Amino acid sequence: MNHNRLYFLDWIRIFAFCVLIFYHTGMYYVTWDWHVKSPFASDAIEPLMILSSPWRLGLLFMISGVATAFMLQKLRIGALLRQRSWRLLLPLIFGMFVIVPPQAYFEIVEKISYQGSYAEFMRLYVEGYHGFCRGNDCLRLPTWNHLWFVAYLWAYTMLGGLLVWLLGARWRALSDGLGRLLSGWRMVVLPVAVLAAARFGLAERYPSTHALVDDWYNNAQYFFLFALGALLATQAAFWRQAEALRWTSLVLWLASWALIVCYWSIPEALAGSAEVQQWKPVMRTIYCLCQWAPILTVCGFGHRHLNFDSAKRRYLTEAVFPVYILHQTLIVCMAHWLKPVKLAPATEGLILIVLTFSISFAVFEVVRRIAVLRPLFGLAALTSQTSAYAGQVPAAAASDDHAPSHHGHQGSMATADGRSGHLAG
Repeated sequence: MNHNRLYFLDWIRIFAFCVLIFYHTGMYYVTWDWHVKSPFASDAIEPLMILSSPWRLGLLFMISGVATAFMLQKLRIGALLRQRSWRLLLPLIFGMFVIVPPQAYFEIVEKISYQGSYAEFMRLYVEGYHGFCRGNDCLRLPTWNHLWFVAYLWAYTMLGGLLVWLLGARWRALSDGLGRLLSGWRMVVLPVAVLAAARFGLAERYPSTHALVDDWYNNAQYFFLFALGALLATQAAFWRQAEALRWTSLVLWLASWALIVCYWSIPEALAGSAEVQQWKPVMRTIYCLCQWAPILTVCGFGHRHLNFDSAKRRYLTEAVFPVYILHQTLIVCMAHWLKPVKLAPATEGLILIVLTFSISFAVFEVVRRIAVLRPLFGLAALTSQTSAYAGQVPAAAASDDHAPSHHGHQGSMATADGRSGHLAG
Protein backbone atom coordinates (compact mmCIF):
# COMPACT_ATOMS: atom_id res chain seq x y z
CA MET A 1 0.00 0.00 0.00
CA ASN A 2 1.12 3.53 -0.74
CA HIS A 3 1.09 5.07 2.71
CA ASN A 4 1.70 8.58 1.31
CA ARG A 5 -1.51 8.51 -0.62
CA LEU A 6 -4.63 10.10 0.83
CA TYR A 7 -7.15 7.65 -0.55
CA PHE A 8 -10.04 9.37 1.18
CA LEU A 9 -9.56 12.40 -1.08
CA ASP A 10 -10.12 10.18 -4.13
CA TRP A 11 -13.39 8.96 -2.63
CA ILE A 12 -14.42 12.53 -1.79
CA ARG A 13 -13.72 13.65 -5.34
CA ILE A 14 -15.78 10.76 -6.70
CA PHE A 15 -18.61 11.74 -4.35
CA ALA A 16 -18.36 15.37 -5.48
CA PHE A 17 -18.76 14.33 -9.10
CA CYS A 18 -21.85 12.31 -8.30
CA VAL A 19 -23.31 15.33 -6.53
CA LEU A 20 -22.40 17.43 -9.57
CA ILE A 21 -24.77 15.49 -11.83
CA PHE A 22 -27.60 15.95 -9.33
CA TYR A 23 -26.70 19.64 -9.00
CA HIS A 24 -26.72 20.43 -12.69
CA THR A 25 -29.92 18.50 -13.19
CA GLY A 26 -31.34 20.68 -10.43
CA MET A 27 -30.22 23.78 -12.31
CA TYR A 28 -32.86 22.98 -14.90
CA TYR A 29 -35.61 23.27 -12.27
CA VAL A 30 -34.63 26.28 -10.14
CA THR A 31 -35.33 29.96 -10.81
CA TRP A 32 -31.62 30.79 -11.34
CA ASP A 33 -30.69 31.42 -14.94
CA TRP A 34 -29.08 28.51 -16.80
CA HIS A 35 -28.58 27.27 -20.36
CA VAL A 36 -32.07 25.75 -20.64
CA LYS A 37 -34.95 25.97 -18.18
CA SER A 38 -37.89 23.79 -17.26
CA PRO A 39 -41.38 25.30 -17.58
CA PHE A 40 -41.84 24.01 -14.00
CA ALA A 41 -38.85 25.93 -12.62
CA SER A 42 -39.41 27.16 -9.06
CA ASP A 43 -37.53 27.90 -5.86
CA ALA A 44 -38.57 24.61 -4.23
CA ILE A 45 -35.18 22.86 -4.29
CA GLU A 46 -32.99 25.95 -4.10
CA PRO A 47 -32.14 25.42 -0.39
CA LEU A 48 -30.80 21.96 -1.30
CA MET A 49 -28.74 23.47 -4.10
CA ILE A 50 -27.26 26.00 -1.68
CA LEU A 51 -26.26 23.11 0.58
CA SER A 52 -23.35 22.32 -1.77
CA SER A 53 -22.89 25.37 -4.02
CA PRO A 54 -20.63 27.52 -1.78
CA TRP A 55 -17.93 24.90 -1.24
CA ARG A 56 -17.77 21.98 -3.67
CA LEU A 57 -15.56 23.68 -6.26
CA GLY A 58 -13.28 24.97 -3.54
CA LEU A 59 -12.97 21.42 -2.24
CA LEU A 60 -12.03 20.16 -5.70
CA PHE A 61 -9.39 22.85 -6.16
CA MET A 62 -7.96 21.95 -2.75
CA ILE A 63 -7.86 18.25 -3.66
CA SER A 64 -6.15 19.16 -6.94
CA GLY A 65 -3.52 21.06 -4.95
CA VAL A 66 -2.92 17.97 -2.81
CA ALA A 67 -2.56 15.82 -5.93
CA THR A 68 -0.11 18.29 -7.46
CA ALA A 69 2.05 18.23 -4.32
CA PHE A 70 2.27 14.43 -4.43
CA MET A 71 3.10 14.52 -8.14
CA LEU A 72 5.97 16.91 -7.42
CA GLN A 73 7.49 14.21 -5.22
CA LYS A 74 7.73 11.96 -8.29
CA LEU A 75 8.30 14.34 -11.20
CA ARG A 76 10.57 17.28 -11.89
CA ILE A 77 8.74 20.59 -12.08
CA GLY A 78 9.27 20.94 -15.83
CA ALA A 79 8.04 17.41 -16.49
CA LEU A 80 5.00 18.00 -14.32
CA LEU A 81 4.07 21.21 -16.13
CA ARG A 82 4.45 19.58 -19.54
CA GLN A 83 2.36 16.60 -18.48
CA ARG A 84 -0.35 18.76 -16.96
CA SER A 85 -0.49 20.96 -20.04
CA TRP A 86 -1.03 17.94 -22.28
CA ARG A 87 -3.54 16.29 -19.98
CA LEU A 88 -5.57 19.45 -19.35
CA LEU A 89 -5.34 21.64 -22.46
CA LEU A 90 -6.04 18.91 -25.02
CA PRO A 91 -9.35 17.89 -23.35
CA LEU A 92 -10.20 21.59 -22.90
CA ILE A 93 -9.76 22.36 -26.62
CA PHE A 94 -11.55 19.15 -27.64
CA GLY A 95 -14.36 19.92 -25.23
CA MET A 96 -14.78 23.49 -26.43
CA PHE A 97 -15.21 22.47 -30.07
CA VAL A 98 -16.92 19.07 -29.75
CA ILE A 99 -18.59 18.59 -26.36
CA VAL A 100 -19.69 22.09 -25.32
CA PRO A 101 -21.26 23.57 -28.51
CA PRO A 102 -24.62 21.73 -28.16
CA GLN A 103 -25.14 23.53 -24.85
CA ALA A 104 -24.73 26.93 -26.50
CA TYR A 105 -26.89 25.87 -29.45
CA PHE A 106 -29.88 24.81 -27.37
CA GLU A 107 -29.40 27.85 -25.16
CA ILE A 108 -29.92 30.27 -28.07
CA VAL A 109 -32.73 28.11 -29.48
CA GLU A 110 -34.62 28.46 -26.20
CA LYS A 111 -33.66 31.98 -25.18
CA ILE A 112 -33.63 33.95 -28.42
CA SER A 113 -35.55 31.50 -30.69
CA TYR A 114 -32.63 30.84 -33.02
CA GLN A 115 -33.91 29.12 -36.17
CA GLY A 116 -30.65 28.09 -37.84
CA SER A 117 -29.39 24.54 -38.12
CA TYR A 118 -26.66 23.14 -35.90
CA ALA A 119 -24.27 23.20 -38.88
CA GLU A 120 -24.96 26.90 -39.43
CA PHE A 121 -24.49 27.54 -35.73
CA MET A 122 -21.14 25.70 -35.71
CA ARG A 123 -19.86 27.84 -38.57
CA LEU A 124 -20.61 30.92 -36.46
CA TYR A 125 -19.20 29.21 -33.37
CA VAL A 126 -15.76 28.57 -34.83
CA GLU A 127 -15.69 32.07 -36.34
CA GLY A 128 -16.11 33.56 -32.87
CA TYR A 129 -19.49 35.16 -33.54
CA HIS A 130 -20.73 37.47 -30.76
CA GLY A 131 -24.11 38.43 -32.16
CA PHE A 132 -26.38 36.14 -30.12
CA CYS A 133 -27.72 38.71 -27.67
CA ARG A 134 -30.50 39.45 -25.22
CA GLY A 135 -30.37 43.22 -25.10
CA ASN A 136 -26.80 44.12 -24.21
CA ASP A 137 -26.06 40.60 -22.98
CA CYS A 138 -24.25 38.65 -25.72
CA LEU A 139 -22.98 35.10 -25.94
CA ARG A 140 -19.24 34.92 -26.47
CA LEU A 141 -18.15 32.14 -28.81
CA PRO A 142 -16.33 29.83 -28.66
CA THR A 143 -16.94 29.06 -24.99
CA TRP A 144 -15.72 26.58 -22.43
CA ASN A 145 -18.92 26.67 -20.32
CA HIS A 146 -18.61 24.00 -17.59
CA LEU A 147 -15.02 23.22 -18.62
CA TRP A 148 -13.84 26.51 -17.13
CA PHE A 149 -12.52 24.50 -14.19
CA VAL A 150 -9.96 22.84 -16.47
CA ALA A 151 -8.63 26.18 -17.69
CA TYR A 152 -8.34 27.48 -14.13
CA LEU A 153 -6.69 24.28 -12.93
CA TRP A 154 -4.09 24.50 -15.68
CA ALA A 155 -3.33 28.12 -14.81
CA TYR A 156 -3.05 27.33 -11.09
CA THR A 157 -0.80 24.35 -11.77
CA MET A 158 1.52 26.50 -13.89
CA LEU A 159 1.60 29.22 -11.23
CA GLY A 160 2.06 26.66 -8.46
CA GLY A 161 4.96 25.04 -10.29
CA LEU A 162 6.61 28.44 -10.69
CA LEU A 163 6.24 29.18 -6.98
CA VAL A 164 7.68 25.81 -5.98
CA TRP A 165 10.65 26.42 -8.28
CA LEU A 166 11.22 29.90 -6.85
CA LEU A 167 10.91 28.79 -3.23
CA GLY A 168 13.08 25.70 -3.56
CA ALA A 169 13.76 24.16 -0.13
CA ARG A 170 11.72 26.91 1.51
CA TRP A 171 8.57 25.26 0.15
CA ARG A 172 8.93 22.43 2.65
CA ALA A 173 9.56 24.86 5.48
CA LEU A 174 6.46 26.83 4.49
CA SER A 175 4.43 23.60 4.41
CA ASP A 176 5.61 22.58 7.88
CA GLY A 177 4.98 26.06 9.28
CA LEU A 178 1.45 26.14 7.91
CA GLY A 179 0.80 22.67 9.30
CA ARG A 180 1.78 23.88 12.76
CA LEU A 181 -0.22 27.09 12.42
CA LEU A 182 -3.49 25.45 11.37
CA SER A 183 -4.34 23.65 14.58
CA GLY A 184 -7.13 24.02 17.09
CA TRP A 185 -9.41 27.01 16.59
CA ARG A 186 -7.02 28.47 13.98
CA MET A 187 -7.87 25.56 11.70
CA VAL A 188 -11.37 27.00 11.33
CA VAL A 189 -10.84 30.72 11.78
CA LEU A 190 -7.78 31.49 9.65
CA PRO A 191 -8.97 30.01 6.32
CA VAL A 192 -12.35 31.68 6.85
CA ALA A 193 -10.55 34.97 7.45
CA VAL A 194 -8.64 34.67 4.16
CA LEU A 195 -11.80 33.77 2.24
CA ALA A 196 -13.62 36.67 3.91
CA ALA A 197 -10.83 39.11 2.96
CA ALA A 198 -11.19 38.03 -0.67
CA ARG A 199 -14.97 38.33 -0.52
CA PHE A 200 -15.00 41.77 1.11
CA GLY A 201 -12.21 43.11 -1.07
CA LEU A 202 -12.99 41.66 -4.48
CA ALA A 203 -16.47 40.15 -4.84
CA GLU A 204 -18.32 43.37 -5.72
CA ARG A 205 -15.60 44.85 -7.91
CA TYR A 206 -14.92 41.61 -9.78
CA PRO A 207 -18.14 39.60 -10.10
CA SER A 208 -17.87 36.05 -11.32
CA THR A 209 -17.17 35.67 -15.05
CA HIS A 210 -15.38 32.29 -15.30
CA ALA A 211 -13.32 33.94 -18.06
CA LEU A 212 -10.05 33.49 -16.07
CA VAL A 213 -8.32 36.75 -16.95
CA ASP A 214 -10.83 39.13 -15.30
CA ASP A 215 -12.20 36.80 -12.63
CA TRP A 216 -10.18 38.10 -9.72
CA TYR A 217 -12.51 37.19 -6.87
CA ASN A 218 -12.86 33.60 -8.02
CA ASN A 219 -9.13 33.38 -8.66
CA ALA A 220 -8.38 34.69 -5.18
CA GLN A 221 -10.54 32.13 -3.39
CA TYR A 222 -9.81 29.14 -5.65
CA PHE A 223 -6.07 29.62 -5.92
CA PHE A 224 -5.90 30.07 -2.16
CA LEU A 225 -7.58 26.69 -1.67
CA PHE A 226 -5.44 25.07 -4.37
CA ALA A 227 -2.28 26.37 -2.67
CA LEU A 228 -3.61 25.36 0.74
CA GLY A 229 -4.10 21.79 -0.47
CA ALA A 230 -0.59 21.69 -1.96
CA LEU A 231 0.99 22.97 1.24
CA LEU A 232 -1.00 20.67 3.54
CA ALA A 233 -0.72 17.53 1.44
CA THR A 234 2.01 15.95 3.55
CA GLN A 235 0.89 17.40 6.90
CA ALA A 236 -0.61 14.29 8.45
CA ALA A 237 -1.48 16.14 11.66
CA PHE A 238 -3.80 18.48 9.75
CA TRP A 239 -5.87 15.61 8.35
CA ARG A 240 -6.03 13.94 11.77
CA GLN A 241 -7.27 17.18 13.32
CA ALA A 242 -9.86 17.55 10.56
CA GLU A 243 -11.13 14.13 11.62
CA ALA A 244 -11.19 15.15 15.27
CA LEU A 245 -13.14 18.34 14.42
CA ARG A 246 -15.58 16.68 12.03
CA TRP A 247 -18.68 16.98 14.22
CA THR A 248 -17.91 20.57 15.18
CA SER A 249 -17.37 21.56 11.55
CA LEU A 250 -20.58 19.74 10.57
CA VAL A 251 -22.57 21.84 13.04
CA LEU A 252 -20.89 25.03 11.75
CA TRP A 253 -21.66 24.02 8.16
CA LEU A 254 -25.34 23.31 8.74
CA ALA A 255 -25.84 26.40 10.89
CA SER A 256 -24.20 28.67 8.30
CA TRP A 257 -26.23 27.03 5.52
CA ALA A 258 -29.49 27.63 7.43
CA LEU A 259 -28.64 31.30 7.96
CA ILE A 260 -27.72 31.79 4.29
CA VAL A 261 -30.99 30.20 3.14
CA CYS A 262 -32.95 32.50 5.44
CA TYR A 263 -31.04 35.59 4.29
CA TRP A 264 -31.36 34.84 0.57
CA SER A 265 -35.06 34.06 1.03
CA ILE A 266 -35.87 37.58 2.22
CA PRO A 267 -38.38 39.10 -0.23
CA GLU A 268 -36.89 41.66 -2.59
CA ALA A 269 -39.21 44.33 -1.23
CA LEU A 270 -37.41 44.03 2.11
CA ALA A 271 -33.92 43.15 0.90
CA GLY A 272 -32.96 46.79 0.28
CA SER A 273 -34.09 48.04 3.66
CA ALA A 274 -31.58 49.42 6.13
CA GLU A 275 -32.50 46.73 8.66
CA VAL A 276 -31.51 43.99 6.22
CA GLN A 277 -28.50 45.77 4.70
CA GLN A 278 -26.83 46.19 8.07
CA TRP A 279 -26.52 42.40 8.25
CA LYS A 280 -24.75 42.15 4.90
CA PRO A 281 -21.16 42.15 6.28
CA VAL A 282 -22.11 39.51 8.83
CA MET A 283 -23.71 37.34 6.17
CA ARG A 284 -20.66 37.66 3.95
CA THR A 285 -18.55 36.23 6.75
CA ILE A 286 -21.09 33.49 7.39
CA TYR A 287 -20.98 32.63 3.69
CA CYS A 288 -17.20 32.18 3.95
CA LEU A 289 -17.74 29.91 6.95
CA CYS A 290 -20.11 27.93 4.71
CA GLN A 291 -17.26 27.62 2.21
CA TRP A 292 -14.68 26.27 4.63
CA ALA A 293 -16.60 24.35 7.31
CA PRO A 294 -18.02 21.84 4.78
CA ILE A 295 -14.53 21.19 3.40
CA LEU A 296 -13.30 20.40 6.91
CA THR A 297 -16.39 18.27 7.50
CA VAL A 298 -16.05 16.21 4.35
CA CYS A 299 -12.30 15.77 4.81
CA GLY A 300 -12.77 14.85 8.47
CA PHE A 301 -15.42 12.20 7.86
CA GLY A 302 -13.54 11.00 4.78
CA HIS A 303 -10.31 10.57 6.74
CA ARG A 304 -12.25 8.65 9.37
CA HIS A 305 -14.17 6.29 7.10
CA LEU A 306 -12.80 6.34 3.54
CA ASN A 307 -9.02 6.14 3.78
CA PHE A 308 -8.71 2.80 1.96
CA ASP A 309 -8.04 1.51 -1.51
CA SER A 310 -10.18 -0.78 -3.66
CA ALA A 311 -10.75 -1.76 -7.27
CA LYS A 312 -13.88 0.42 -7.28
CA ARG A 313 -11.83 3.45 -6.25
CA ARG A 314 -9.32 2.85 -9.03
CA TYR A 315 -12.07 2.44 -11.63
CA LEU A 316 -14.09 5.46 -10.52
CA THR A 317 -11.00 7.65 -10.18
CA GLU A 318 -10.24 7.11 -13.86
CA ALA A 319 -13.89 7.59 -14.84
CA VAL A 320 -14.61 10.92 -13.15
CA PHE A 321 -12.86 13.22 -15.63
CA PRO A 322 -14.54 11.81 -18.76
CA VAL A 323 -17.86 11.86 -16.89
CA TYR A 324 -17.25 15.47 -15.92
CA ILE A 325 -16.50 16.43 -19.52
CA LEU A 326 -19.70 14.81 -20.79
CA HIS A 327 -22.30 15.28 -18.10
CA GLN A 328 -23.52 18.86 -18.59
CA THR A 329 -23.95 18.54 -22.35
CA LEU A 330 -25.98 15.38 -21.79
CA ILE A 331 -28.22 17.12 -19.24
CA VAL A 332 -28.81 20.18 -21.44
CA CYS A 333 -29.54 18.16 -24.60
CA MET A 334 -31.82 15.63 -22.93
CA ALA A 335 -33.69 18.32 -21.00
CA HIS A 336 -34.36 20.18 -24.25
CA TRP A 337 -35.47 17.03 -26.09
CA LEU A 338 -37.72 15.85 -23.24
CA LYS A 339 -39.51 19.17 -22.86
CA PRO A 340 -42.29 18.37 -25.41
CA VAL A 341 -43.04 15.10 -23.58
CA LYS A 342 -44.24 17.16 -20.58
CA LEU A 343 -43.25 14.70 -17.88
CA ALA A 344 -43.82 15.57 -14.24
CA PRO A 345 -40.70 17.35 -12.92
CA ALA A 346 -39.81 14.63 -10.38
CA THR A 347 -40.09 11.90 -13.01
CA GLU A 348 -38.26 13.91 -15.64
CA GLY A 349 -35.47 14.84 -13.22
CA LEU A 350 -34.97 11.22 -12.22
CA ILE A 351 -34.80 10.20 -15.88
CA LEU A 352 -32.22 12.91 -16.59
CA ILE A 353 -30.05 11.74 -13.70
CA VAL A 354 -30.25 8.04 -14.62
CA LEU A 355 -29.56 8.66 -18.30
CA THR A 356 -26.70 11.06 -17.59
CA PHE A 357 -24.95 8.52 -15.37
CA SER A 358 -25.65 5.67 -17.77
CA ILE A 359 -24.55 7.40 -20.97
CA SER A 360 -21.50 9.02 -19.35
CA PHE A 361 -20.19 5.70 -18.06
CA ALA A 362 -21.04 3.96 -21.33
CA VAL A 363 -18.98 6.51 -23.23
CA PHE A 364 -16.17 6.12 -20.70
CA GLU A 365 -16.17 2.37 -21.26
CA VAL A 366 -15.62 3.02 -24.97
CA VAL A 367 -13.07 5.80 -24.52
CA ARG A 368 -10.88 3.89 -22.06
CA ARG A 369 -10.40 1.10 -24.59
CA ILE A 370 -9.42 3.26 -27.60
CA ALA A 371 -5.93 4.71 -27.43
CA VAL A 372 -6.60 7.70 -29.71
CA LEU A 373 -9.61 8.82 -27.64
CA ARG A 374 -8.04 8.58 -24.20
CA PRO A 375 -6.04 11.85 -24.28
CA LEU A 376 -9.09 13.74 -25.58
CA PHE A 377 -10.85 12.89 -22.31
CA GLY A 378 -7.85 13.50 -20.06
CA LEU A 379 -6.81 9.85 -19.64
CA ALA A 380 -3.22 8.65 -19.65
CA ALA A 381 -2.00 6.78 -22.70
CA LEU A 382 -2.48 3.03 -22.37
CA THR A 383 1.26 2.47 -22.45
CA SER A 384 2.18 5.33 -20.14
CA GLN A 385 3.65 4.52 -16.75
CA THR A 386 2.30 7.40 -14.73
CA SER A 387 2.54 8.08 -11.06
CA ALA A 388 -0.31 7.16 -8.77
CA TYR A 389 -1.76 10.64 -8.85
CA ALA A 390 -0.91 11.54 -12.42
CA GLY A 391 -4.28 10.65 -13.88
CA GLN A 392 -6.33 12.33 -11.26
CA VAL A 393 -5.53 15.99 -11.02
CA PRO A 394 -8.07 17.02 -13.68
CA ALA A 395 -11.03 15.66 -11.76
CA ALA A 396 -13.11 18.73 -11.50
CA ALA A 397 -16.51 19.59 -10.45
CA ALA A 398 -17.35 21.64 -12.63
CA SER A 399 -19.16 23.85 -13.54
CA ASP A 400 -20.93 26.77 -12.45
CA ASP A 401 -21.20 25.99 -8.94
CA HIS A 402 -20.36 28.63 -6.43
CA ALA A 403 -22.90 30.63 -4.56
CA PRO A 404 -25.87 32.09 -6.36
CA SER A 405 -24.62 35.11 -8.17
CA HIS A 406 -26.07 38.04 -10.02
CA HIS A 407 -23.45 37.76 -12.74
CA GLY A 408 -22.88 35.57 -15.74
CA HIS A 409 -20.02 33.25 -16.59
CA GLN A 410 -17.80 33.18 -19.62
CA GLY A 411 -19.56 32.25 -22.79
CA SER A 412 -23.08 31.80 -21.58
CA MET A 413 -26.37 33.59 -21.14
CA ALA A 414 -26.75 31.71 -17.88
CA THR A 415 -25.07 32.24 -14.58
CA ALA A 416 -23.46 29.37 -12.81
CA ASP A 417 -26.24 28.76 -10.44
CA GLY A 418 -27.26 32.18 -11.27
CA ARG A 419 -30.19 34.33 -10.44
CA SER A 420 -29.81 36.66 -13.35
CA GLY A 421 -27.49 36.17 -16.23
CA HIS A 422 -25.37 38.05 -18.67
CA LEU A 423 -24.94 36.57 -22.09
CA ALA A 424 -21.38 37.69 -22.02
CA GLY A 425 -19.54 36.70 -18.89
